[in-house]
Amino acid sequence: MPDHNFTHSAFVDHLKDHKLMGSICQSCGMKYLPPRPLCTACHETKMEWVEMERVGKLKAYTVIHIAPTAMLDEGYGRDNPYCTGIVEFPEGLSMSGQILGVDARNPESIVVGTPVTVEFVERGEGEEQQTFLAFRVKEEAD
Repeated sequence: MPDHNFTHSAFVDHLKDHKLMGSICQSCGMKYLPPRPLCTACHETKMEWVEMERVGKLKAYTVIHIAPTAMLDEGYGRDNPYCTGIVEFPEGLSMSGQILGVDARNPESIVVGTPVTVEFVERGEGEEQQTFLAFRVKEEAD
């Protein structure tokens, strides 16, 4: 029997296992990322988990200098900005996350359309540890 628990918490649990999971409608084949329990194309609830591609292209980005507390704790801030962006996957789906492997201090060097791969970032310690979705710019040799 398929798991129909398509909540944010279930999505995060998959991230902890280093899996990028979406949902797919068993009636029409539409995929969703993040996952959802209802197909907006055919309005069916016959959804199942599906592991998504781990490669995509940078669709849009922004560089953040005024970081939230969690990112300040990781050393980011006014003098050490970070990049976050939207990544488009081959299925046409998009997801946001931190963009790794770019020079956030030199944002004009960041290029929309750059290939990226999924990466899972562990932050915090002990019971406070969380897994976050990020994307790393692909090396040229790949």
